[in-house]
Amino acid sequence: METKDSNGNLLEDGDNVHVTKDLKIKGMSKTLKRGNVIKNIRLTNNSQEVECRVGKSQIVLKTQFLKKA
Repeated sequence: METKDSNGNLLEDGDNVHVTKDLKIKGMSKTLKRGNVIKNIRLTNNSQEVECRVGKSQIVLKTQFLKKA
């Protein structure tokens, strides 16, 4: 199963990605701003989602809002 970012680049475990759109996170008051770098992503069973850590929280992001760094 191939996981691709918004530009079609292949993503792998441990990659760094940029957020391409301001994203509100459910259950948190924090908003991920456009251009934030997220380090050490982990792939999931779904090819359109990745897991990552923001602060102390584990969140799942859709790959359509990510760009490989």
